[in-house]
Amino acid sequence: MTANVAIAVLLWVIVAVLGFLAWRRGDRVLADSTRSGALDFLYLLPRLAIGVIGAGFLAALLPQDVVRSWLGPDSGIAGLLLATLAGALTPGGPVIGFAIGASALKSGAGYLAVMAYVTAWALFAVQRLFVWEIPVMPARVVWLRVAASLPLPVLTALGVMLLTGR
Repeated sequence: MTANVAIAVLLWVIVAVLGFLAWRRGDRVLADSTRSGALDFLYLLPRLAIGVIGAGFLAALLPQDVVRSWLGPDSGIAGLLLATLAGALTPGGPVIGFAIGASALKSGAGYLAVMAYVTAWALFAVQRLFVWEIPVMPARVVWLRVAASLPLPVLTALGVMLLTGR
């Protein structure tokens, strides 16, 4: 059994257990939760399709020699830093961030650079800093969080390198 099949089976088992627990709480809970989940699914499905299809187009359009030279497996620390900067500057949610990461992989980027990209995207999305974090929290707290998190994308890639021996 491949890892993808195992993960899919595990997720369906979790859904079945949650459905059983909702049913045990009553038919109304089961109906409401099923309706809510179905509406969320219908809301997200077009966005996922757009992201996946767009990632395919992006992967075909990215110049592979440029991606490979700047973010490839042999790009070193400069590739990790560039990927970190790109991740921090990428706007949007998971459909955008992960689609760009998948496109970069298909275009020749090394998986360590993509891991640095995704980690930076999750930690530092610049628009999120200015739209959500600074207006809600004291600026000092936000900048301390950012400063403490700065090395994490590169450390993530280096940690994976140590774990995989590559």
